Amino acid sequence: MDASLERYSRQMRFYGVGEAGQRKLLDSRVTLCGCGALGTVLANALVRAGVGHLRLIDRDFIETSNLQRQVLFDEHDVAEGLPKAEAAARKLGAINSSVHVDPVVVDIDRTNILELVQDADLILDGSDNFEVRYLINDAAVKLNKPWVYGGCIGSHGQTMTILPNETPCLRCVFEAAPAPGEAGTCETAGVLGPVVNIIASYQAAEAIKILVGKRDQVNRELLYFDVWENVQRRIKVAPLLGKVDCPCCRRRRFEWLEGEYGSQTTSLCGRNAVQVSQRAPARLNFEDMARHLERLGEVQYNRFLLRFGAEGCEFTVFPDGRAIIKGTSDEDRARTLYAKYVGH
Repeated sequence: MDASLERYSRQMRFYGVGEAGQRKLLDSRVTLCGCGALGTVLANALVRAGVGHLRLIDRDFIETSNLQRQVLFDEHDVAEGLPKAEAAARKLGAINSSVHVDPVVVDIDRTNILELVQDADLILDGSDNFEVRYLINDAAVKLNKPWVYGGCIGSHGQTMTILPNETPCLRCVFEAAPAPGEAGTCETAGVLGPVVNIIASYQAAEAIKILVGKRDQVNRELLYFDVWENVQRRIKVAPLLGKVDCPCCRRRRFEWLEGEYGSQTTSLCGRNAVQVSQRAPARLNFEDMARHLERLGEVQYNRFLLRFGAEGCEFTVFPDGRAIIKGTSDEDRARTLYAKYVGH
């Protein structure tokens, strides 16, 4: 056996991979969008499996509260104040120095996603918000690239593999993202580490199948797990392909890439505040939002606005999804805070 393949010997003995599959892995390029809970488990699995080139994209820095579930980080990384992508790349380099890991510390948006994924054989979702997922979906369908969706909140999570022109895309199954405040976030609903590992492990297995050329083994269903309630579901989504009037894969309208949907930020001059607004305004239910947010402290609302505080900032949220975040002039931080506490 080639000495460079020795570390993968047990993986190569598995009939689904073999030496030919391992060489395909070593030649493959993956873009991983997000390096938090799902992303760190995914990156760890793929680097150990021998994916040749891994681009890690994340806009955020490491905090102590990340360590409960983000498996590549430790207290030293928090003390150093490292961006997640950079800290992960350092750890991954120590795990497998033959894999090229490319850390990219940026906020994924419609202006850069095509460039970030255009050379990838596969795109993986390690993100924590629906805006990024719909951007990935648009880019993947437009460029005809496979991608694997995953998401976790509380004790439950779900995953689905998208092969453009072969399976339904994300918008076939979930045509619209939840409105801001409609769904819980890790900050408001929490998240259990075990469900993260389950979902990311399924994503990693799907990635390996695709990269070694075994598309016939790819899962064609939406998988759902709740580790607290002991629920497992397999939801048949394959019949949706071509049967729903999908704006993305059927009509080829890439509305997230084109800026019809998503958020935008404006720094409010002289106020140490940033306004985050939605391009497609929503109608928020403040009563539901207050229930999600009450564990953070006092939440005040009337029919005109909702107010609460978190991480040293004051949030004022309006019924159309717009929010003014006072206490920062950093637009990237404001977008991160909005996603964490208001929604996606």
